[in-house]
Amino acid sequence: MATAFVPSTTLRLRPYSTLRCLSFYPKNLTKPYPVFPPLIRRSPISPRRFFSSVISGALHSGERTKSELAEKQKGQMGSKVGEFRKKLKIVDVKGGPDEGLDRVGLMIVVAGWVRTLRAQSSVTFIEVNDGSCLSNMQCVMTSDAEGYDQVKSGLITTGASIWIQGNVVPSQGSKQKVELKVNKIVLVGKSDPSYPIQKKRVSREFLRTKAHLRPRTNTFGAVARVRNALAYATHKFFQENGFIWISSPIITASDCEGAGEQFCVTTLIPSSREAVESPVDAIPKTKDGLIDWSQVYTFGPTFRAENSNTSRHLAEFWMIEPELAFADLKDDMACATAYLQYVTVAERDFVQLSYTDAIELLIKAKKKFEFLFSLEIFDNFSGCMVQRGFSLLVKWGCDLQSEHERYLTEEAFGGCPVIVSDYPKEIKAFYMRQNDDGRTVAAMDMLVPRIGELIGGSQREERLEYLEGRLDELKLNRDTYWWYLDLRHYGSVPHAGFGLGFERLVQFATGVENIRDAIPFPRTPGSAEF
Repeated sequence: MATAFVPSTTLRLRPYSTLRCLSFYPKNLTKPYPVFPPLIRRSPISPRRFFSSVISGALHSGERTKSELAEKQKGQMGSKVGEFRKKLKIVDVKGGPDEGLDRVGLMIVVAGWVRTLRAQSSVTFIEVNDGSCLSNMQCVMTSDAEGYDQVKSGLITTGASIWIQGNVVPSQGSKQKVELKVNKIVLVGKSDPSYPIQKKRVSREFLRTKAHLRPRTNTFGAVARVRNALAYATHKFFQENGFIWISSPIITASDCEGAGEQFCVTTLIPSSREAVESPVDAIPKTKDGLIDWSQVYTFGPTFRAENSNTSRHLAEFWMIEPELAFADLKDDMACATAYLQYVTVAERDFVQLSYTDAIELLIKAKKKFEFLFSLEIFDNFSGCMVQRGFSLLVKWGCDLQSEHERYLTEEAFGGCPVIVSDYPKEIKAFYMRQNDDGRTVAAMDMLVPRIGELIGGSQREERLEYLEGRLDELKLNRDTYWWYLDLRHYGSVPHAGFGLGFERLVQFATGVENIRDAIPFPRTPGSAEF
């Protein structure tokens, strides 16, 4: 499933693949904010207080008995997470009844992508869109504006991402009420001349081949908004009529209306365009002539293929996955913090510390951790391979286990949620932005009492050369990620995001110990009943 990039503003959840908790939002969420908005305040939600009662206890667990230790730790290592602010969008300027006239004279900042650029003898017109609405902001620029040399040299072109500061003035044209008189322009991410979506109209068939870029067009931007409006209206209708939304399973052992035929997800069978040249005999086989299933893979943002039967894992689950454009790791952590505080009505401060500091705390901890890892070795006595269990020593470079995570949030910081950041790059994904030290990446995990990791996120690598280098380092085929690399050619911007498992959030809110109790019809390895 795709995640559309939008500026780091309000939180919007994907309608069908994410959590539907629309009723938790205050009704005045969309009211206009000033140019430089104050901190987002959580509106009191009296009818939902029952939802926060359990959470309050979870967040305050151990507070009285361990508060002194927690305060000491925070003073030595922990730092406070920054505030999550709502940034001004084009829709905030042009979407009101006055279409922006009420903001005339104000200096504002707009960050977005260049739709069109027209250079005349004494003035340059740049149409900018930030994804918040279909309407563009017309930016009028003269040669005395700071950064004009980037326009004159041809560095800023259609598709590029830019940051613009200017004053709102009445428009001289008839297509809009206001425009932006540019004082300063900054190129954030340049766009190659091969950018495929120019002002000239292109066919839907062509745009299907550019699915990673077509959300920038008016047509597909409108489709996305209609889909969002329909999803919202559907939930609003049923909620107001006394229905309860549940997570119905996709995996089922029942054959309903002829939909029970099996299908296979595999890379062994050639794609349609290769079928002519690729015979079935090309499928890899074992010595016995059977298909070598070791080369099969499964994928999907809401399914787990591994054979895991723990109280923390499901084969089918739901994810909340926001992505923020023009954002770094600090914005990501602030957004995750604001989100969790909002949905749980929690006021507790969150602690932030680096992975290096977390490892130091764990090494100094007067606690024996029980995690074992299994290793297959050759046994000289029996003459065969056997499994042996070994204790995992906590050291820099190892991945944190659940017991390590829970120690940090429950004991080291006395029940406070903890965000651990800047992990070693060797234990994180290729797309995470490399830090200046060359050893770590801009990644973060949010840890909460009784659960451990609740949220995992990172700043994504927007620099093409670093991303390609990381793929090569991990021996990953660049061709497989062509579209992901392609996005770095056309207005790449600093961006970040995180993923939150909804069932773990339900666990945290309700106190249920097993994640299978947090979903109506749990799907686990070997179980697809009901």
